[in-house]
Amino acid sequence: MIVITNPISTQNETNTIHALFECGLELLHVRKPYFSEEEMKVFLSKVTKDYNSRLVLHQHHQLALDFGINRIHLTESTRATWKLDTEKKRDQFIKSTSTHVISDFNQLDDCFEYAFLSPIYQSISKPDYQSNFDIEKAIKDRTNFNTKLFALGGISHKNIENTYQSGFDDVALLGIIWNTNQPIQNFKLCQKIAHLY
Repeated sequence: MIVITNPISTQNETNTIHALFECGLELLHVRKPYFSEEEMKVFLSKVTKDYNSRLVLHQHHQLALDFGINRIHLTESTRATWKLDTEKKRDQFIKSTSTHVISDFNQLDDCFEYAFLSPIYQSISKPDYQSNFDIEKAIKDRTNFNTKLFALGGISHKNIENTYQSGFDDVALLGIIWNTNQPIQNFKLCQKIAHLY
């Protein structure tokens, strides 16, 4: 189970991030699409260095090595222009990516450790972002088993069990953490269920 940052800064964000790691968060995806390189440096500098190996950069990948980060995430648009033509580029980082239909997931290069499939449910962080997903069909049509399949979009303690039971390898949390007043409590509720799978 992983957590993705809110795209914009939130109150007590760094404290919440540290508390999540202390509760056992495996990976935090740093998704800040509006940050300049300098703003990203400031953000990363606030996170305790001991946790850098558990960060995944969505933007400003060039900062990864400077901060001891060995994981990067490629959006769909970035993936389309990403050249996997050298072994150095393939192997330098552990990579993840995003997909929105199972056919795209099935066609991923095997250099990706895992990929998001979204939106699985009605988004919590984007109320207008509807899901028309047929989870059962997506799982049935899956042919790529080299890349782990992570559910994203509307995941909460109310549906996380169903998500695992449907056949997803893991889940990513966003809105249930950053769009509520009880991020740590919500994380723990989801974590308790996730540990059963």
